[in-house]
Amino acid sequence: MRDLIEKYAGKLARDRSAAPGRIGFAANDDAMVEGGASDLSRLSSDVLSRLSCLGMLAAVPSLPFPEYLVRRAAADVAALVPLDTETRTFLHDIPFVRKEELRADPAGRIASLLSARKGVVAEGIGIVAAGPVTLEQAYIHYSSVFHACYVKYLLDALRDGFRLPGEAEAFRAFREERLPAPSAEGLAFRPGPLGAPEEVLAEIRDVGRYTVERGLVDSFFGNISYRVGDTIYISQTAASLDELSGCVDPVPMDNRSTAGITASSELLAHRRIYEATGATAVLHGHPKFAVAMSMLCDEAGCPVKDCWKDCLRVRMLGDTPVVAGEIGAGGLAVRVPPVIGAPGKAIVYGHGVFAVGRDGFEEAFRSMVAVENRCREEYFRRLDARRGPGQSKSE
Repeated sequence: MRDLIEKYAGKLARDRSAAPGRIGFAANDDAMVEGGASDLSRLSSDVLSRLSCLGMLAAVPSLPFPEYLVRRAAADVAALVPLDTETRTFLHDIPFVRKEELRADPAGRIASLLSARKGVVAEGIGIVAAGPVTLEQAYIHYSSVFHACYVKYLLDALRDGFRLPGEAEAFRAFREERLPAPSAEGLAFRPGPLGAPEEVLAEIRDVGRYTVERGLVDSFFGNISYRVGDTIYISQTAASLDELSGCVDPVPMDNRSTAGITASSELLAHRRIYEATGATAVLHGHPKFAVAMSMLCDEAGCPVKDCWKDCLRVRMLGDTPVVAGEIGAGGLAVRVPPVIGAPGKAIVYGHGVFAVGRDGFEEAFRSMVAVENRCREEYFRRLDARRGPGQSKSE
């Protein structure tokens, strides 16, 4: 268990979602095991002792966005409601607890909220997430909350501006010091077409790791596949893209066997993309600015309410089409394949980016990088324009 605590603490530090040295785990493995920052691991242990769970994680996010969302919320609000797909699908909402509610019994208050949700934002502490059956689940739920808060804060800041003391300065530091543009520079891709299974698997492992390392997806999100003849090699469902060794399934294109039972839930979307485009590689990530920008629509008077799944329009963000669609067979598997062929890339509303390569992954990876950088530029263009003339970027 201590090895697992060290593993997931390392992943949180590498993906820069938690502040260095401010991560605490607890696991109930016959006896309670704690690891990491003593105050946070103790809190995790106290919360865990009140729930029927195996693991607990409490960490200070590397960015103040979750804390700002709590402090910006109206006094009668008790939960954040991000509208990205991860939240809609897995979190529903994110309860939070304010500082004054934590004075008497912080572990008890947090545990009461975690009895019904996967993660909580605790003002002055950070994000606390539960793992009902595994420690990995606590890590996944923390990352889901961090991702959802990141995207929601981008959208709220763009819509409402900065409201709190020091908020504008903190955002400027984030923009100028914490936000290097993703790139493909320095990465080695195998030229396609690939044929030998061991070569395909090695390339999938490398590109999955690149996608995480360059900040285009958090490790357990996203999926990746490569087609060789009538076989799709695709990452398994819930597999971490930076740990794909042994987690890639060979699946027949015609679905004639049950080999795909453990494959990514987006297998059908990958299959239909191959059928529609003739590509050999498909890469799916969740770059945060692309997710945020896909949720902004200027359509006036539109009667569609559940835009994320019911919108039938194909909007454009630069040269990239944006479509709506639910995860799985009924939504994006229908709407992505018809639009992705010519541009080689598409954004799914509130969800993420699909990119294809005609021969290999380099084209797909570079396309995803370009989409995210284009969305970042457009986001900051709108943010700067919102402030109006005479104001600096920090105001």
